[in-house]
Amino acid sequence: MKYYAIIVGGGSGKRMQNAIAKQFLLLKNKPVLMHTISAFHSSPFKPEIILVLHPDLHQYWEELRLKYDFNIPHLLIKGGDQRFHSVRNGLMAIKGEGIVAVHDAVRPLVSQKLITNTFESAEENGNAICCIKPSDSVRSIKTEYQSKVINRDELVMIQTPQVFEISQLRKGYQQAYRAKFTDDATVVEKAGFTINLVEGERNNLKITYPEDLELANFLLK
Repeated sequence: MKYYAIIVGGGSGKRMQNAIAKQFLLLKNKPVLMHTISAFHSSPFKPEIILVLHPDLHQYWEELRLKYDFNIPHLLIKGGDQRFHSVRNGLMAIKGEGIVAVHDAVRPLVSQKLITNTFESAEENGNAICCIKPSDSVRSIKTEYQSKVINRDELVMIQTPQVFEISQLRKGYQQAYRAKFTDDATVVEKAGFTINLVEGERNNLKITYPEDLELANFLLK
């Protein structure tokens, strides 16, 4: 069985109030993205790593690789207009069959345990989507002045990695883009496959806001 990891880095620095794209911000003295790639490279599955970045960021990434002497092998692919198109571009670089993980570049704290669990579960069940249960109360907004409580026991928050048999992901990405395709599980489900959830981890943070980066630094210490 062959294993792959598509690392998608399409984010900008806007919500971080920073001109630098989120995946390039420093976390424990090296860019966030390098932590993410290292996590998959260290996995016992040794997946081939495919990095998808907006074309405008390729040169900067190469400069960072030289600056930090980052030599983990990976294939660099041009990203698209939407995350959907970026994942599809990464998927097109895979010619054979096997198991592929799709992971956010800005989730650098993904653990070896979670990577292993999702790969093994996808190999057994066709796909594996990690998630966590919300700890806060949740409400649905009806109007500007009205809202309704939702039973949080019926909800989960989806994370990455999202891991699939390559044949499932290929079939999903043969579809035309739709705005409601917010993640790979949505795409694959629309193609007719059942989605299998596995338990994620609360430390598997997505670096989106400045406080997320602070928390990630704290957790790494």
